[in-house]
Amino acid sequence: MTLTRREREILALLRRDPLAGAQSIADALGTTRAAVNVHLSHLGKKGAILGRGYILRQEHAVVVIGGANVDIKVRSLAPVAYRTSNPGRSHTSPGGVARNIAENLARLGTPTHLIAAVGQDAAGERLLSDTQAAGVRIEHVHRGPHPTGTYTAVLDADGDLVVAIADMAATDALAPEHLHTARELIGNAGLLVLDGNLSARVLSYVLDIASATGVQTLIDPVSVPKAALLAPLFAAGRPVFAVTPNVAELAALTGRNLEGATDADDPELLRAVAALHERGVRHVWVRLGARGSLLSTLDEGRVPLAAPPAEVRDVTGAGDAMLGAFAHALLGGADPVDAARYGHAAAALTVATPATVRPDLTPRLIEDALDATLRRTT
Repeated sequence: MTLTRREREILALLRRDPLAGAQSIADALGTTRAAVNVHLSHLGKKGAILGRGYILRQEHAVVVIGGANVDIKVRSLAPVAYRTSNPGRSHTSPGGVARNIAENLARLGTPTHLIAAVGQDAAGERLLSDTQAAGVRIEHVHRGPHPTGTYTAVLDADGDLVVAIADMAATDALAPEHLHTARELIGNAGLLVLDGNLSARVLSYVLDIASATGVQTLIDPVSVPKAALLAPLFAAGRPVFAVTPNVAELAALTGRNLEGATDADDPELLRAVAALHERGVRHVWVRLGARGSLLSTLDEGRVPLAAPPAEVRDVTGAGDAMLGAFAHALLGGADPVDAARYGHAAAALTVATPATVRPDLTPRLIEDALDATLRRTT
């Protein structure tokens, strides 16, 4: 089933609000009700929607497992002066790597389930309410005895991260037994996304399910300490579809010294990438910051990707948007290189706003950004 861009946009709106009428869809897309009715007729003929009420055809969903917490962002109004008070502004919002990835996916129209742990407190209630309102399924989120986690980020006046503190006790306590009821969901996922905030026990448990059922798995290492704990889980007998480290996380995953390795053709960086391929990782997508990224595919070579230009207001959430959009594009049939470009565009759009997850993110917005980048380079 091949869908046009407009048909994909309509499906994305229907996933957020299955009861949306043709006029409300037309208003959201800036078109006419008659045009929407034509597209709805085509979607019905293609089997994407069924019968009256625009019931969506069931699709394999993405299952995202990992951290969900409250983000507290504090931004200095001037260059940061250390060991003293700095004037600034603060903002609180839903956060967590897995939760952010899940929201990005849902906003792009991909059916998405989140598996995470939050506390039995007001912060947890608000976090789940906001996440569900964005279109994410939360039935398998575990409500544990620990307080809902927090991630406190201090940003300088340019929006760059100075330091962050994560209180992830709720996520640390998530155990395999809390995921038993989700085994069938995980084993039938269209794609599985894991973040490195999970314990080694949970990661191993979920990777075993994915390996036994043939589910493709994407892993975000999250941080250098988390990557070091994750490293022993990579093995040729338990293949992983993709892992998305930055250079420091790649060093931790492979035990190599990559200090100063900032270019896509650095020999030490390439040897580290090859080491992950030998341990069963098909795609290694190394994030190189302002230099873009390197996508290396087992037996298919390496492709350096430039980062699109962006006006940076806040870097928080860029990697989550990048991975969420990458997964969305893969499920839509894009090859990994095009999916990575799609991810780069989503990241650039996200850092241009103060939001951790851009609330107006849509496939159309990303495709327009990609078209604009193509026009600038031709």
